[in-house]
Amino acid sequence: MDADYLPFHANPKKPDFLVPAGAVDAHCHVFGPAAQFPYHPKRKYTPCDASKDQLFALRDYLGFSRNVIVQASCHGTDNAALVDALNSAGELARGVAVVDPAITEVELKEMDAAGVRAVRFNFVKRLVDTTPREVFLSIAEKIKPLGWHIVVYFEAPDLKDLIPFLNELNTTIVVDHMGRPDVTKGVDHPDFQRFVNLMRDNDKVWTKVSCPERLTQQAPDYSDVVPYMRALVETFPDRVLWGTDWPHPNMKSHTPDDGALVDVIPQIAVTEELQQKLLIDNPMRLYWER
Repeated sequence: MDADYLPFHANPKKPDFLVPAGAVDAHCHVFGPAAQFPYHPKRKYTPCDASKDQLFALRDYLGFSRNVIVQASCHGTDNAALVDALNSAGELARGVAVVDPAITEVELKEMDAAGVRAVRFNFVKRLVDTTPREVFLSIAEKIKPLGWHIVVYFEAPDLKDLIPFLNELNTTIVVDHMGRPDVTKGVDHPDFQRFVNLMRDNDKVWTKVSCPERLTQQAPDYSDVVPYMRALVETFPDRVLWGTDWPHPNMKSHTPDDGALVDVIPQIAVTEELQQKLLIDNPMRLYWER
């Protein structure tokens, strides 16, 4: 583990908000354990181990029923830890992989059988080396026969340049963490409205209203991020997902309490109908219904 790496919260609070039965944590990770699933030699960071058993224990503790486990950059394109977790969870988990452009049809089908339903394209320069967009387009073509979608991770300053590429993909796209807006600017700022307009103009774009802990200047209540999350939930109620982002890789400001993150949900999805869509209907439609 890197010397400045903050491990995940060892004793999160029990949430005050009781999530509805069948709720999905639609963005979380497994790391290692390194002795079994080594980290990628060219990784940009070395996390603490965060095993599938710890993830599933947290799922139950917080009151969730299912997970969508996302391959993180520290494992590169070796999805062994992800597939192992999916095989252990069975119908209670689905996965998002990161794949090499040389991946074969047989390998993709094996991951599909394990529960992978998407690939992730990472454009965050501090986490991954730059990949030519032609490579991403070739991967997008390979996964089309499986009916998978694409998860994209980028930061707000890069959105303007990415919009033509995202539209060119012409498939369902899930944007991680609302495209990481600068929450000091306000929801009406052109930067955030550019993202809102992308979702309005392209009905294939979804987003995760997640990771207020990464965006906030007001930890630990995250009140400065809530207006962004709520705006997206209320404007696009059928295209939003929520997740813990456990075990919160590369957090520098504080160690998030996952129970406190769950308690943000009723502030951003203020009715039972919106909570049902955010936590159950949308993730089930995207990841479990074929």
